[in-house]
Amino acid sequence: MKDEGFNLFDFNRMQQKHKDSPLAMRMRPETIDEFVGQEDIIAPGKLLYRAIKADKLTSIIFYGPPGTGKTTLARIIANTTESQFEQLNAVTSGVADIRNTVNEAKNRKGMYNKKTILFVDEIHRFNKSQQDALLPYVEDGTVVLIGATTENPYFEVNNALISRSTVFRLMPLTDKDIRNIILRCIEDDKKGLGMYHVRLDEAALQHIINISNGDARAALNALELAVLTTEKNSKGEIAIDLRIAEECIQKRAITYEKKGEYHYDTISAFIKSMRGSDPDAVLHYLAKMLYAGEDPVFISRRIVICASEDVGLADSNALQIAIAAATAVQMIGMPEARIPLAHAAVYVANAPKSNSAYMGINKALEDVEHKNTGSVPLHLRNNAFKGAAEWGYGKGYKYAHEFEGGYVDMQFLPDEIKDVQYYKPTPNGQESKIKEIYESRKNRKR
Repeated sequence: MKDEGFNLFDFNRMQQKHKDSPLAMRMRPETIDEFVGQEDIIAPGKLLYRAIKADKLTSIIFYGPPGTGKTTLARIIANTTESQFEQLNAVTSGVADIRNTVNEAKNRKGMYNKKTILFVDEIHRFNKSQQDALLPYVEDGTVVLIGATTENPYFEVNNALISRSTVFRLMPLTDKDIRNIILRCIEDDKKGLGMYHVRLDEAALQHIINISNGDARAALNALELAVLTTEKNSKGEIAIDLRIAEECIQKRAITYEKKGEYHYDTISAFIKSMRGSDPDAVLHYLAKMLYAGEDPVFISRRIVICASEDVGLADSNALQIAIAAATAVQMIGMPEARIPLAHAAVYVANAPKSNSAYMGINKALEDVEHKNTGSVPLHLRNNAFKGAAEWGYGKGYKYAHEFEGGYVDMQFLPDEIKDVQYYKPTPNGQESKIKEIYESRKNRKR
């Protein structure tokens, strides 16, 4: 077990480590009152705030994008409740690490009556055996689990752990929150950059706020880089203007993982925007995916599906254009592939919509799976074999091209479902003409 004592050498070592730590780590709040943002869950009167203050916290999971305060809140909870803070990373820790931490927590509880906060970063990366190893000790209170994840825990975390935890969702920090954090850092002489006498132009400040995209860590990392790489002026100040800020943080931070929830949310929004005929939203989500490095072939497949499922017979050109774009994407690759992708996606968004073919095949499949749909009528059966005529195969079949307009009034469906209507044409786009022909033929049958 770790020595619970604390001496001067430990203090000096920690002070030096703190001094050498990145700015984002040094600026972490140590109390609830210092914490910035997430008012929906941590403001006075809210459940989490009350539980921390009353030291009545059970296991919890913080779910949200990077830089929103998950680790910081875990440390604040440990500080406020005077608990031992232990941290494991789900990527690098195994079952043995969990057991060692749990054994230390048991001894600490028995010898010092001190609780242990076990913070598991990226808890969604724990496999089933790791999560199962942790479960009994969460259940009996040996440790208070605080999990942090950027992925939806309801999809990625063991149901047993979820049922024993309260899930709190953290949102990206607002521009106002990021501004407050930056300004506080510039003024802080002890943990921040106060001793550097930083003068930050409004344009530079706004650029850092915008590019950080609600991620406090990204904002502080950019600010620290700008300060440490800029010489003092004649007034003894470090003046950060827009040019310097742009050099230090050039690419906007985007929360997006190709296999995570943000991936599915974004592609879902992209498809629904095409279906909902909003080309501006379509281009936004397309740009977001391409910027984050999404596979353009994957995007092209979704456009092809939407062109057939949602545009369908209202404009059959949409499917041709989508397939052409998919072929072009594989032929030319990025970055030029963005052009045919945009071409096809905007066309699909602007096209009239009909899902009649999609709904029709779904209903037909449902009937085939669940109903007695009978057999192929005798007059439609293959009669190209000896003895077919004796069985009645092909008898009474009428060749459509021998009739006016190439249409013949004849039963094609089995008797059991002869009156079913799977295809219901819409009056949208090109399908309006199909609808006229379809209905006139139906009327002739009556």
